[in-house]
Amino acid sequence: MIQRIILFLCTGNYYRSRFAEHLFNHLAAQRGLAWRAESRGLAVELAARMPGPISRDTVARLNELGLTFDSDHRRGIACNVADLSKAAVVVALKEAEHRPLLAGRHAGWEDRVTYWHVHDLDAATPVEALADIERLVSELVDSLALKTMEGADPNG
Repeated sequence: MIQRIILFLCTGNYYRSRFAEHLFNHLAAQRGLAWRAESRGLAVELAARMPGPISRDTVARLNELGLTFDSDHRRGIACNVADLSKAAVVVALKEAEHRPLLAGRHAGWEDRVTYWHVHDLDAATPVEALADIERLVSELVDSLALKTMEGADPNG
């Protein structure tokens, strides 16, 4: 089965996009969808000062949900054009934050992605932000499942 890729983008690939990636992969597998999520950062150098390779809040919420995920806890990966090109769907977690980064680092892509509006720690608690991501990822998975059942192009 050929899997389509959805790419979640945030700034450091440390917190929000990593949570979206793991949650999406869990929910898509439960639904038997031929989709797999990856995540990347648009400015991973900004997360270099963060403790550990992945946010403790992300790990804690994944554990609370009973989700298993790779235990290697890789560091954030910088987004490149190949990542953007191979994804059938690209979602940036916060338009105000990520549109300028896309425009500056990957000009032309800023108008080719879907933007959500999930705040980072400067404007939301982890409980609030991760709850928003849970809702949005669940809605996305539901939409992809419906399009698959209807035989529609899940990219459209």
